[in-house]
Amino acid sequence: MSKIHADHVFTSESVSEGHPDKVCDQISDAVLDACLEQDPESRVACETLVTTDLIVISGEITTKAEVNWEAVARGVVKEIGYTDKAVGFSDADCKVFVCIHSQSPDISQGVTAGQGLHREQGAGDQGMMFGYASNETKELMPAPVLYSHRIVEELAKIRKTNSRKYSFLRPDAKSQVSIRYKEGKPVNVETIVVSHQHTPDMKIKHLEDLVKEVAKKVIPASLMKGNIKYHINPTGKFEVGGPNGDTGLTGRKIIVDTYGGVGSHGGGAFSGKDPSKVDRSAAYMSRYIAKNIVASGLAEKCEVQVAYAIGVAEPLSINVDTYGTGVLEDDNVLEKIIRANFDLRPAGIIKTLGLKYPSKNGWSYRKSAAYGHFGRNVFPWEATDKVEDLKKAAAKYMKCCCGNC
Repeated sequence: MSKIHADHVFTSESVSEGHPDKVCDQISDAVLDACLEQDPESRVACETLVTTDLIVISGEITTKAEVNWEAVARGVVKEIGYTDKAVGFSDADCKVFVCIHSQSPDISQGVTAGQGLHREQGAGDQGMMFGYASNETKELMPAPVLYSHRIVEELAKIRKTNSRKYSFLRPDAKSQVSIRYKEGKPVNVETIVVSHQHTPDMKIKHLEDLVKEVAKKVIPASLMKGNIKYHINPTGKFEVGGPNGDTGLTGRKIIVDTYGGVGSHGGGAFSGKDPSKVDRSAAYMSRYIAKNIVASGLAEKCEVQVAYAIGVAEPLSINVDTYGTGVLEDDNVLEKIIRANFDLRPAGIIKTLGLKYPSKNGWSYRKSAAYGHFGRNVFPWEATDKVEDLKKAAAKYMKCCCGNC
């Protein structure tokens, strides 16, 4: 999508909260929430595996919190809706193995203020992180991934709130939306794909009607025109699903978690990691910056890249790309503005976004673990509270329109 004026079709996918990989992401993030609730200084790197009748929780956790790891995992599984032993995975009957040890002291000294070579809280790992925003939707997200999320999210809501009428729905599902772009803007949906786990007695017509109804509800009418192709359970049936149908692991849906393949990706997963890990916190900060740049009108699209070395606080580099849509003469000017208006040191990111105290601010890491980490205003990195600061900073670099200054 770097050619803003090219006509093309772009496709993104999403998966439901009952997808096995997403079950793992949610368990890992529920563990993180439980630790931070009691001990905001917890260091958490939690990985989860799920398969038929089994949950394995592993990783490095250093915390003063007293957490029943097994109870946390079973609670997540129950809330998702895996409560029937007959489907091969249920909260009451699955086995839970816990294999957790403390964080390496070599890592700890690099991310703890007052320790290590630099005496300042450094990045929890090396790597590069990206944030992206586009004005093609009111959420400032790419349309294909946004509406893919909305479809499976709405289907899950229907499954839980109208369980009698839609008793044929089970928790595992995937969606895919293909949208045609003209001159860089979405103009119409071309194809919608949904594969949804179901009971053996389901009639496919019922699912087809429901998906079409949901699509019309969550996608703007301006995009739902023409001959839209639907592929609903295109293999014919989807009875065996969830962890019984496919082993799940934390961190395997990183494109679903971010921008659906639009822009770049640094490769790091988010779920199960406390905010000292810049894989997560710096990606959130980059989205916050990119979104505020687009919301301020300084660009129609914006991608922000930051890079870190483990144990070092300041980012090694900042790169900004507005895909030719920026109003300033050079995207390098935006780098200067970012450095002057955002603290990109790990401690600064954590403070700016309140990442150690999610429950006090009405959100949770577990909530981010399904239906995308970006595009929902419940999260602090979705705020556009830096718009006026950015406009003011950018005004110094604007050319005078009269041509005489």
